[in-house]
Amino acid sequence: MQSVQRITILGSTGSIGKSTLDVLARHPQQFAVYALTASTQVDLMVAQCAQFKPEVAVMVHEDAARLLAEKLRAEGLKTVVRCGAAALDEVAAAPQVDAVMAAIVGAAGLSPCLSAARAGKKLLLANKEALVMGGELFLSAVREGGAVMLPIDSEHSAIFQSLPEDPTTWQRRVHKIILTASGGPFRGRDPISLKDVTPDQACAHPNWVMGRKISVDSATMMNKALEVIEARYLFSLAPEQLEVVIHPQSVIHSMVQYKDNSVVAQLGTPDMRVPIAYGLSWPERIVSGAGALDFHSLAAMTFESLDDHGHPMRFPGLKLAWDTLNGTPGSCAVLNAANEIAVDAFLKHQIRFDQIHHVNEATLNAVVSSRPENLEALLGLDRRTREAARTVVARLG
Repeated sequence: MQSVQRITILGSTGSIGKSTLDVLARHPQQFAVYALTASTQVDLMVAQCAQFKPEVAVMVHEDAARLLAEKLRAEGLKTVVRCGAAALDEVAAAPQVDAVMAAIVGAAGLSPCLSAARAGKKLLLANKEALVMGGELFLSAVREGGAVMLPIDSEHSAIFQSLPEDPTTWQRRVHKIILTASGGPFRGRDPISLKDVTPDQACAHPNWVMGRKISVDSATMMNKALEVIEARYLFSLAPEQLEVVIHPQSVIHSMVQYKDNSVVAQLGTPDMRVPIAYGLSWPERIVSGAGALDFHSLAAMTFESLDDHGHPMRFPGLKLAWDTLNGTPGSCAVLNAANEIAVDAFLKHQIRFDQIHHVNEATLNAVVSSRPENLEALLGLDRRTREAARTVVARLG
């Protein structure tokens, strides 16, 4: 292994950030934390700073940064506290940093991801929205900066591990990519019954421990729609080469079908520390802390079509992935922004669970998109979309 890698974690108090720190704590001789960032969770950030002693801690909100600085001084800790979006960009691109874990959920993570890419960092991408929103703009920043981008989503990490090492052979050898989906907590329910779903029910994922926004996306299968879009950009395949199959046990994380119809799959326990450890140590492998699969006691592995149970429309949001990939440039960014507004409205009890898809579809129809040529244009499209989505939400309320 190389000398100690210095890591910035964007979103250290979220589920991915905490899992990343768990892996880092197991390998103190290989990794050191340069910066931690969060939005509002001051007490958890104090605990993380006490354990990992980063040089810098960034809080998005000024009040939280002020309180964190006071608490760190009281603890005798020397971590420098900064606040705001510009500080996120700076710790992502800092010359002292070797790798950046991009774990900020949603569009807020796009700018620091771009900063890390332009600075040529090893970018561990757990923020799927950076690619869904940024698309070619984001990939251009990766190429121009000479960054190494490694997927951290369990499905995309599984695909990456199942592909040939030489990316120049992917087009020639790969027939299609098959992303697996657990189906979420409402896999077997009649869609008509979903109008009464509560936020707590939607966030109770059967296999994975995730934040509330991602848990709702899993319940609607919008997370899989976003993952389809991300896979198209990560692996440079056509939309028709991307497929989704329901695999309730979440043991096979994704598969690659080759031109000879052989299939290579990556298996593991549903624990995000596995893809995190792989990304941190790539191309080597290190202990992750996750449990091993016990094939002697493993339950039967099953697969279902998206149209099973006689409900072809039980996951209507998933189709929007292919609609936007084949639609006008910028459509993927519109879908991402609309969905963030819709999920937030559902979590705040402003709309029903079954109305999330309506908000997304209506917003896609309302917003005229075009190819964003730069970050400012992309953020402008994002703002217009959020305004349009809030208008739809208000009509439903």
